[in-house]
Amino acid sequence: MIQSIRKEFFAYRNGIVAEQLRAAGDPHEVIMGCQLADVIAIAARYEKSAMLAQELWNDAKHRECRMAAPMLYPGEQMTMDTALQWAQSVESVEIADVLCHRLLRHLDYAPQLWKKLQHSNAPLVQYTAWRLLLNLVLMNRIEKTPRLLTLVEQQLLTATPPLLAVLQSLHEEF
Repeated sequence: MIQSIRKEFFAYRNGIVAEQLRAAGDPHEVIMGCQLADVIAIAARYEKSAMLAQELWNDAKHRECRMAAPMLYPGEQMTMDTALQWAQSVESVEIADVLCHRLLRHLDYAPQLWKKLQHSNAPLVQYTAWRLLLNLVLMNRIEKTPRLLTLVEQQLLTATPPLLAVLQSLHEEF
């Protein structure tokens, strides 16, 4: 099945986008240059499967596989440990965004996941944590309290791009 998905990514490849991503520093070895909408359409043709999604996620060198994996993982089957592992292994802001928007924000324990991730020293894990929080605030799954606002404001003091942009968006929500 994974070969079939990869063939579809190949059919949708866009060399110009792939070169732009490489020039911008995308860390993946294999970049087809598929647009997010194309990856969504391809993933929608397959039945959700934890095993398939994990196999795609394990292919960390392939950008489109990493993008599709969160779309194919049944949220009700994802454990906290797996969610933590995925969040702690993101290799780019784009993958963190897709992971948070397509999967993590829908998990019943997403607020607890944010609490576990927020104290990481790894910049991309921090980004993933705060991106997840932004999703949860926008979905009204986490209450906008004065304490949370203070926490966001403290983070703003030392944040660097791209985390700064997420924190600013979060701050605007208050």
